[in-house]
Amino acid sequence: MTGEDSGNDTLAAAGEFVVIDRLVAGREQTEVVALGPGDDAAVVNTADGRAAVSTDMLVQGRHFRLDWSSPHDVGRKAIAQNAADIEAMGGRATAFVVAFGAPPDTSVAAAAELSDGLWDEARLLGAGIVGGDLVSAPLWVISVTVLGDLGGRPPVPRSGARAGDTVAVAGELGRSAAGYALWDRGIDGFPELRQRHLTPQPPYGQGRRAAQAGANAMTDVSDGLLADLGHIATSSGVRIDLDTGGLDADRLAVAEAAAAVRADPWEWVLSGGEDHALVATFPGALPSGWRAIGSVLDGPAGVLVDGAEWAGSTGWQSFD
Repeated sequence: MTGEDSGNDTLAAAGEFVVIDRLVAGREQTEVVALGPGDDAAVVNTADGRAAVSTDMLVQGRHFRLDWSSPHDVGRKAIAQNAADIEAMGGRATAFVVAFGAPPDTSVAAAAELSDGLWDEARLLGAGIVGGDLVSAPLWVISVTVLGDLGGRPPVPRSGARAGDTVAVAGELGRSAAGYALWDRGIDGFPELRQRHLTPQPPYGQGRRAAQAGANAMTDVSDGLLADLGHIATSSGVRIDLDTGGLDADRLAVAEAAAAVRADPWEWVLSGGEDHALVATFPGALPSGWRAIGSVLDGPAGVLVDGAEWAGSTGWQSFD
């Protein structure tokens, strides 16, 4: 479906297969798709004989709110957070499979708007939606599986950081956490920050650039910079020391909003999740689009901030 008016139909009234037909009609698949929606499975070409695969879920009330986000926003967010996982391995997302659960009284128009958001974000990557499922559920649940191409290179794991590496980031930090606080407090203004919570902006293409430049370890910032760097430190058996001087631009970008809600902007920059920036360690020169924010040291696994332990929150916990 292309997002055109579908009347007042609900998913229950229209029926599963009619809705699916509407959602996939008119969509153009990319060259990697040998067989798209309409059969029991899609067929996707893998250029170098391997596929990077990741999956993630968005649950209404936990990961998004429909009184804040439009269905289009939710679709874009679902694709962006999955594509960032492929970027973090040094790859490029090529195809997505999406399962959507929703109450029977959900309008077909809302499902179409969600589909448009999914497709609009996928097109930014030169990718498409190759299949999925539609089921009845008590609330909205969007489950996405992404396939990615590593371009013949080894994947960049979390476990490769070595003492002497430079820690660097591509993308922006603290914006999503700032937007969440503004929405949560009902504070108008700051439209860009509010929107960044609804639709993150991963630095598409920088994962491949980092891999080509010899990055040793990499991850995306989904749970918070300290939490995600903690995964690299633990997997690699190293200590990471962040330099807040390299992060001051992020602090300044959210400082006014932090003052409006009486928050510490460093909490958002260091522990706010869902920006889906990329953070990596490099043994040599940084590629264009990356900025140094710290260094890798010998020592027990952990993350320091300006040489000291961080006393605040380190990031998102799925079951809090």
